[in-house]
Amino acid sequence: MDKGDVSITLQEWLQQVESALVQDRQRMTKQRRLVAETLWQHRHFNVDELHRQVRERDSAIGYATTYRTVKLLERAGLVHAGQFGDGTARFEVVVGDSDHHDHLICTRCGAIVEFELEAIEQLQKQVAELHGYALTAHRLDMFGLCPSCQKAGKRI
Repeated sequence: MDKGDVSITLQEWLQQVESALVQDRQRMTKQRRLVAETLWQHRHFNVDELHRQVRERDSAIGYATTYRTVKLLERAGLVHAGQFGDGTARFEVVVGDSDHHDHLICTRCGAIVEFELEAIEQLQKQVAELHGYALTAHRLDMFGLCPSCQKAGKRI
């Protein structure tokens, strides 16, 4: 899934970011805007990777600014932290309920593919009902070798 599949634009998401900052009594600085834009453009960053990407565009932005901005966006529900098997929290932009997706994660190179499949969604609901659960949230991550790692003969 790429950003073209979501129902809001970067500009609309940045407005949500600015509202969250104002609610937290913060300002939308040039540095925070750059962190938010970079998060929007690239999914599944950990804070170190995000900071490197941000510094490519503005070398004056410090790690603390990047980290604090991500944590503020996470508290506001605009960014979600997930574990993808490499021991580090990776962040994704949240654009509403319609942005639910699952992940295929390569255990060798770390590639992450997002996918949606209605049949899986229905099965998850059936499993919850079978066990008497009322789902409030769910997540599916599948681990394996991506096609490139398979071709290269790499093992798990």
